[in-house]
Amino acid sequence: MNYALSLLKEIIKKRKLVWDLGKADFRKRFVGSYFGIVWMFIQPVVTIVIYAAIFGIGFKSPPPVPGVSYVIWLVPGIVPWFFFGEALNGITGCLQEYSYLVKKVVFKVEILPMIKLISCLLVHGFFVLIMMIMYLVAGRMPMLSWIQVIYYSFAASMLALGLGYFTSSVNVFFKDMSQIVGICLQFGIWMAPIMYHESMFTNRLPWIEPLFKINPFYYIVTGYKDSMITGNWFWERPKLTIYYWGFTLFVFGVGLKMFKKLRPHFSDVL
Repeated sequence: MNYALSLLKEIIKKRKLVWDLGKADFRKRFVGSYFGIVWMFIQPVVTIVIYAAIFGIGFKSPPPVPGVSYVIWLVPGIVPWFFFGEALNGITGCLQEYSYLVKKVVFKVEILPMIKLISCLLVHGFFVLIMMIMYLVAGRMPMLSWIQVIYYSFAASMLALGLGYFTSSVNVFFKDMSQIVGICLQFGIWMAPIMYHESMFTNRLPWIEPLFKINPFYYIVTGYKDSMITGNWFWERPKLTIYYWGFTLFVFGVGLKMFKKLRPHFSDVL
């Protein structure tokens, strides 16, 4: 607890440095690229088009929410997954990427995952804006619940950061960790009801519903769709909210503990 509080104080104290480094990391992604920031949108857009074609046209999946097209239903689920996957991947490799800072005695290494998280949040902000514009173009009126996306973005950030503290520290000594994270993310996208509605399974197998809800990202996906489509608020799912934050705080604690334990040896390996 003391370690977490000291880290929070350090982040607040050096918030300008963290913010500036986060923006620099965001800009660095597109340096030397002809199309620059355009590449940030191409892969997600292509992915959405492919999933929409497969499930919406190929399998002719009925819209899970009456009066809502499959694409409109899909986007609020896949946008937070893009953010979470990018953040976790980025944080996992951040110590190697910024090894020159890790070796500086006066630099607080614990803020490096925050730098990556801020960089990914900037990208995520663009996608959230595009999602809302797409909803307006599709004829959907803005709802007050849209503002709730900020809360769910924060929730996803804390989960990614907690996991990232663990994976980034282990990745210094076990280079295969980044590959394991990538595989888990490829597998994980199918474990949450992003491209499909859980009723496809729960109607035939009612016992499987709790298995969906054990996945912490179920809370995020459902929350984004609640915010953008149905207008439900997070306090209307009290059990899921308590479970999610309990799980996330536990993961955060384990991640920080591992980071603190391995931190003295980072500079010896990098």
